[in-house]
Amino acid sequence: MENRPQIILTGDRPTGKLHVGHYAGSLKRRVELQNSGKFDEIYIMIADAQALTDNADNPGKIRDNIIEVALDYLSVGIDPAKANIFIQSHVTELTELSFYYMNLVTVSRLQRNPTVKAEIQMRNFEASIPVGFFNYPISQAADITAFEATTVPVGEDQMPMLEQTKEIVHKFNSVYGETLVEPKILLPDNKACLRLPGIDGKAKMSKSLGNCIYLSESEADVKKKVMSMFTDPDHIQISDPGKLEGNTVFTYLDAFCKDEHFAEYLPEYANLDELKAHYQRGGLGDVKVKKFLNNVLQEELSPIRARRAEYEKNLDEVYDILKRGSETAREKAAKTLAKVKHSMKIDYFEDESFLAEQKKKYSNS
Repeated sequence: MENRPQIILTGDRPTGKLHVGHYAGSLKRRVELQNSGKFDEIYIMIADAQALTDNADNPGKIRDNIIEVALDYLSVGIDPAKANIFIQSHVTELTELSFYYMNLVTVSRLQRNPTVKAEIQMRNFEASIPVGFFNYPISQAADITAFEATTVPVGEDQMPMLEQTKEIVHKFNSVYGETLVEPKILLPDNKACLRLPGIDGKAKMSKSLGNCIYLSESEADVKKKVMSMFTDPDHIQISDPGKLEGNTVFTYLDAFCKDEHFAEYLPEYANLDELKAHYQRGGLGDVKVKKFLNNVLQEELSPIRARRAEYEKNLDEVYDILKRGSETAREKAAKTLAKVKHSMKIDYFEDESFLAEQKKKYSNS
């Protein structure tokens, strides 16, 4: 439908502070999309209910990180005047939608979901998988469809989840009639941002592995982590040729640096290609490259730190932003739930024809 409102739904689990991997992979893009003027509604979810699926025995961990994640959102430039930041558990309609969608998905289909398989393996759940965790692709479909999202900006690892949402949309619409909106996935433009590695060179930056650079960290801590980053282990002498593949410093430069950074911080090179070429032929030390990366990251993170400091002084405002956003989100989800129940013909008290049908049925018996 050409005139359909353009709506974004995205979010994060509040299991800890957000890091530069989140920023490069999704947060920065969210701000760009928010300010593009192309979207009618934006919903950004703090997915506490989803986080509880594998943290049910530690709800305090989730509680402690609600404001933390909200501060990260606001500090990167999410504007509450343009986007609704809400808490998942306070939109109870999502739970009811999940319950109805469960009837449209088989256990074997959930078991085949590559993201679910990878997450189960990572958490060593094996045969003792919590049902809530196993069902989270269905829960995610409820989150997306509740807000009639047309666009879902996520990382590459979430593509199987979006495919499962599309399947649920198609199944629901084919069984009950056109009701749900099919979303489109929006991946980061910069391929280096799809999955930023940890500072130790591990495949993914992860809170549990302790290899993150957090958005809220001090200038000194960021510098310390950058200077300890994994590079090419065979690049021992400055004169040695260096490898770019698997070199975390250059992956981060691919994600964050621009040509203008060279004019400011490393004027002997015109661009990243020149820096890479010198490193590959030898004669360029890791320390020099790391110092350049530190300057690039500090420039990116400095305004984020400043905004965060202001919001930290006014937590009442942050609290109110979450409360208002959750109320707005619930109003939207309630409208979708009403449509779903009408299509499923279970809106007995809202549908005046229900009683008329029953009267007719029993008058003829």
